[in-house]
Amino acid sequence: MEGGALAQFLPLILIFAIMYFLLIRPQQKKVKQHQAMVEAVRRGDQIITQGGLIGKVVKVKEDNEVEVELAENVKVRVVKSTIANVVSKTEPAN
Repeated sequence: MEGGALAQFLPLILIFAIMYFLLIRPQQKKVKQHQAMVEAVRRGDQIITQGGLIGKVVKVKEDNEVEVELAENVKVRVVKSTIANVVSKTEPAN
């Protein structure tokens, strides 16, 4: 009887293991990479927001915001988590 119960749950356990390694784990890794990228954003970086706006970071604020210059004298405040990609990084100042 005990072997029969284990045999019934084995397919469910295998399905969960496959789902974890193919879906959940890569998604967690991607989220961690995005958080690290967002935390590393600094002044002078060119970014793309989730809305598709491309701009240059003018100021990094402490309260989870950055100020982005979209065009000459056109600046907007953007929440850091909405940064989709960093196109070009600036070299750190010495």
